[in-house]
Amino acid sequence: MTALLRYQADLLVRSQRWLPPVILYAVFLGIGVQSGQPVLDSLGYTAAGLLPVAAWLVRICVTGEPDAARACTAAARGPARAHLACLLTALLASVTLGVAATVVVTLISDPASNGHRVHVAPLEAAAAGLPATLTCALLGAAVGALTNRPLLRSTGRAVPAMLLGALLAVAVSGSPAQAAVSGLVTGSQTGRAPLPLLPLAGAALLTAAAFALAGRLTSRRSP
Repeated sequence: MTALLRYQADLLVRSQRWLPPVILYAVFLGIGVQSGQPVLDSLGYTAAGLLPVAAWLVRICVTGEPDAARACTAAARGPARAHLACLLTALLASVTLGVAATVVVTLISDPASNGHRVHVAPLEAAAAGLPATLTCALLGAAVGALTNRPLLRSTGRAVPAMLLGALLAVAVSGSPAQAAVSGLVTGSQTGRAPLPLLPLAGAALLTAAAFALAGRLTSRRSP
């Protein structure tokens, strides 16, 4: 699996198709996060914006390999493992991006609650923001896995489904991402940085199930 991950990571980097989602995320943060804003609010914004980026990176990874090369990889390592490597590469890229964004946002934000009434230690804020970011990265990867090949092959169906899935994952009550982000926003009112461990665990389980389903369908639909 390590060789497959290196191969997929090299494809992702060399293709430069990662630039649009990364640039869009940077613009999103540049508009919504500014120096001096309450740290927990800013971290919630940072985590929420990562979810559609993670789904987009999944699409880039699962569609970026030429069909002939994909067939060779599947024949050598198995279609399920080859597809899982694509999904994991996208997830790792999303996590890396999210961790970097969390660190930067923590450093530039005001270590205080909403209204600047209560001090919030930067380390405590980062410790709360990082699990929220990981939750959104995981759930975004799950959305990407369920809205692209092998489940949806048509671009006209996959892209709208992916965008809708990302929106619902952030906005619908009960979603792990919504719970993690709203926890940060609520914590900013009191100055207490919550640890969204339960949403993180839920997102991990959902992502594992989505990856397993995608891998199983890839094996069944491969010639």
